[in-house]
Amino acid sequence: MKFGIFYEHQLPRPWTAGAEQKLFNDALDQVALADRLGFDYAWEVEHHFLEEYSHSSAPEVFLAACSQRTKNIRLGQGIRQVIPQYNHPARTAEVIATLDLVSNGRVDFGTGESSAELELGGFGIPVAEKRKIYLEATEQICNILAMDPYPGYKGRYFEMPCRNLVPKPVQRPHPPLWVACSQRETIRMAARMGIGALTFAFVDPLEAQSWVDEYYSILKSDACVPIGHAINPNICMVSSFSCHPDRETAVQRGLLGFEFFGYALGSLYGFGEHKPGRTDLWEEFNRVRVPQIQQEVGGDFASPLTAARGGIGTPDDLREHLRKFEQCGVDQVTFIQQAGLNRHEHICESLEIFAAEVMGEFKAREAERQAKKMEELAPYLEAAMARKIAMPMPADEDLPTFMALGRKITEESRNGPSIYQRPAAG
Repeated sequence: MKFGIFYEHQLPRPWTAGAEQKLFNDALDQVALADRLGFDYAWEVEHHFLEEYSHSSAPEVFLAACSQRTKNIRLGQGIRQVIPQYNHPARTAEVIATLDLVSNGRVDFGTGESSAELELGGFGIPVAEKRKIYLEATEQICNILAMDPYPGYKGRYFEMPCRNLVPKPVQRPHPPLWVACSQRETIRMAARMGIGALTFAFVDPLEAQSWVDEYYSILKSDACVPIGHAINPNICMVSSFSCHPDRETAVQRGLLGFEFFGYALGSLYGFGEHKPGRTDLWEEFNRVRVPQIQQEVGGDFASPLTAARGGIGTPDDLREHLRKFEQCGVDQVTFIQQAGLNRHEHICESLEIFAAEVMGEFKAREAERQAKKMEELAPYLEAAMARKIAMPMPADEDLPTFMALGRKITEESRNGPSIYQRPAAG
């Protein structure tokens, strides 16, 4: 099993001068540390207008900075908002390709559509059609990345003329493709499309087993028709995280931040209402949720842990928690370590303790597990790729030619509309 770290860039109110700058600089230091310690992935979200919950609106900038501070850790856009109103598909392809170059081929391309009104409404995205828009955009981004040139496309939600993407990514035909999954149905969709499932839902190992089994069952079936030009057969699940030899210390350092993560997520996506620039989620959390937590776990936040908090505890606690996911066939667990007001020095100490006392056991088994898995999947993946209906590439003589603007203006001023704008004879 592989391990990752995950960033929303949370910043509860009140905001002090320099707080955002420190947040980003601390995160850069944490990713550099995780790279030295042997973690496999660093994931960074893209969200817009989600105050306190996520101050990460330009993940490509953060990941580019990470790429220059690290050597081995893979850098995941977890996710990039791919709907055209957020990011034009050609721009997404350019960003992914450039990140892949500056990181020497270490990018993973997570995709998503969002389900937060603040984001969707902010960009004028119709909620009822967002899944269809997402599917169209994702397929065309893969085509833009993989084809030379991209022959152009006119669809229901997106169109562009023939163009050739530059630069090209290091990883061909394109970096590994993922989709954010918060519900069981999206896991099924990921399997049908032949892409990795980033399961941003907190599930216990018993539930994880059914998610994993269903994902790989669909991947092996005729229902799998890849949306991209390569298949990424992997499931990643998120977990809370705070590791210390003393369980009480681990809980005191990590539980409140993780609980805020869940509360803010629920408020912004589910039950809350938000006044931009004025709503104070941290104040709400302390007024509404903290008394409930104190009643549940005791005033010192140090009672026995529930399954949802299984990533918070001693090295032995985490080892037991993670073995269950490994046994279910989960390919990667990524930790939510930066949440609420969790302190930078405590996050770094947790990463160091985990790497020194827990990670090695799982790393030792990973190469053999991965090789066995891919050997078993090989015939199914080959059959799935054969089912893909590829976008046709025109013959060279049928590719369009585009006149430079200066020449076009000159010719039109002399001769009327350019021959490149005139309708074909007949």
